[in-house]
Amino acid sequence: MGYIEELRSLVGHRPVILVGTVVIVVNDEGNILLQQRTYPEGVWGLPGGLMELGESTEEVGIREVYEETGLTVKQLKLINIYSGEDQFSTAANGDQFYSVTAAYFTTDYDGALQVNRDEAIECQFIDVRDLPEKMIGSHRMMIGEFIDKFGSIIQARQS
Repeated sequence: MGYIEELRSLVGHRPVILVGTVVIVVNDEGNILLQQRTYPEGVWGLPGGLMELGESTEEVGIREVYEETGLTVKQLKLINIYSGEDQFSTAANGDQFYSVTAAYFTTDYDGALQVNRDEAIECQFIDVRDLPEKMIGSHRMMIGEFIDKFGSIIQARQS
């Protein structure tokens, strides 16, 4: 049983604060890595997940990207930390939580892209001008902020 499952066994559905990380991985063509998730089914999002005890936000990003995609990311650069009332969610099972999410990006990664079928239906690098319609709203917003702050990285790779 992981940390979140243990915590939920103690507090039930009451609101908790969960810390997580997402990573925008940019390839040589300036496309970003997205995964079509198994939950919520068919919705696209960034690779990432929740912190386990003792991890840093960078370690979460490195671990989650590897677990979900088979890629080893390096040189994470912070985009922003997202928190507050607008980060409140209720899961389908009734669990309530406020998320604190660290969003990073990198152009430095190794490995071959492999889909973890427990986590995703598919993973692919996608042009930021062609983002899927069915996408996690907060991830779309984080990608937008990344483009606003660091769009020159994408433009340089697309030329």
